[in-house]
Amino acid sequence: MQLFITSLNSGSNGNCYYIGNRRDAVLVDAGISCRETERRMVRLGLSMDKVRAIFVSHEHSDHIKGIPVLAKKYQLPVYITQRTLNSGRLSLPLQQVKEFEPYENIQIGDLCIAAFPKFHDAAEPHSFIISYNDVRVGVFTDIGQPCEHVISQFKQCHAAFLEANYDDEMLNNGNYPYYLKQRIRGGMGHLSNKQALELFTSCRSVGLSHLLLSHLSKNNNCPDLVYNLFSVHAGNTNIIVASRYEETAVYTVGINGPNDSLAPKGAETGQLEFF
Repeated sequence: MQLFITSLNSGSNGNCYYIGNRRDAVLVDAGISCRETERRMVRLGLSMDKVRAIFVSHEHSDHIKGIPVLAKKYQLPVYITQRTLNSGRLSLPLQQVKEFEPYENIQIGDLCIAAFPKFHDAAEPHSFIISYNDVRVGVFTDIGQPCEHVISQFKQCHAAFLEANYDDEMLNNGNYPYYLKQRIRGGMGHLSNKQALELFTSCRSVGLSHLLLSHLSKNNNCPDLVYNLFSVHAGNTNIIVASRYEETAVYTVGINGPNDSLAPKGAETGQLEFF
């Protein structure tokens, strides 16, 4: 059984993550425009026709600004809590709004999606686990600190989008005002490289094949620094740094089962062909 994953964009300028099998897919957040989402999926050989729903982690604009147009154009249900909906002031048709509860299993085709709470300075923030039979992918971004929910779920993942937002030294020596530095590192903001690395090295499962380091700060981090930091400890895990400027390749997670053919042509090069 296999899941195919990609980061369509990751950073304070917009976040959008694709997770799906051969028949169904979901987006976690949609913080780039509908047009840019479509362009990037076309370049990857992915089809919006397979996307069945959008799941919303929290109401900050870099996670929701593309939702109204995208959801309307493709008539997608939007899974979101009422507090997040209200705080984000999203204008969505009532019939497209689907509320969820923590740890509720939501079935989208053969995919199972479950949300769980996290620490972040938002109304009601959640992370997500997307499962297809025994294959599990986690989306862990915008996290102030690794709480028990994050730790327990990360331990079970075969792939994960994990926030590595800032380097401590770069943040300390940078030109952000003091209050903003405190917001970022204060336990309800973002995960540092050091915190993310500790979670990775102490809690990863032997089956963690892909780690997509996500939501890097433009001013307080460096992709090469993050890649080198994690690569030393990678072992059998593929380390990918998700970009704030372009999509990643599409990565195949899991193994072939009795009902799966080989991986789509071009998987892990970004040139997929889904028929």
